[in-house]
Amino acid sequence: MANSKGKNTAGVVEELAAPIAEGLGLRIWDVRYLKEGSQWYLRVFIDKDGGVDINDCENMSRALDEPLDKADPIDGEYVLEVSSPGIERELIRPAHFEEYIGADIMVKMIRPIEGIGKEFKGVLTAYDGGEVTITDHSGENTVTINKKDAAYIKLDDFD
Repeated sequence: MANSKGKNTAGVVEELAAPIAEGLGLRIWDVRYLKEGSQWYLRVFIDKDGGVDINDCENMSRALDEPLDKADPIDGEYVLEVSSPGIERELIRPAHFEEYIGADIMVKMIRPIEGIGKEFKGVLTAYDGGEVTITDHSGENTVTINKKDAAYIKLDDFD
């Protein structure tokens, strides 16, 4: 979604939020601006080594309020939510994939892959320019998919 100033709203907010997060010892995992029902939500996902807690979320939310009001990157009303990406965090950016090579992941494809299906789990073994390589837990089968063909790719910390 673009704002009235012609820029991607989430991108503008991320540029504004990143130095604030860094000052609090945090990093931005993702920013999403989306509509649910009649309400718009600005969701800022933060992270840090060892994980974030409610105090980190509250501190980031408070620190972001005034700069958002001053920059005014969003036309209309919205709800600001600051949270952790969670244990089953979705891998979105190239840096996320690179950081978690060797980790267990779960994948849901937009369309099923012949012989594999629509949902599968494995180990993230490589990432290169949008191409994601996953090896099953036996180590015998490997598949490479394009990230854009997946509904989601998440960490799988529950096995």
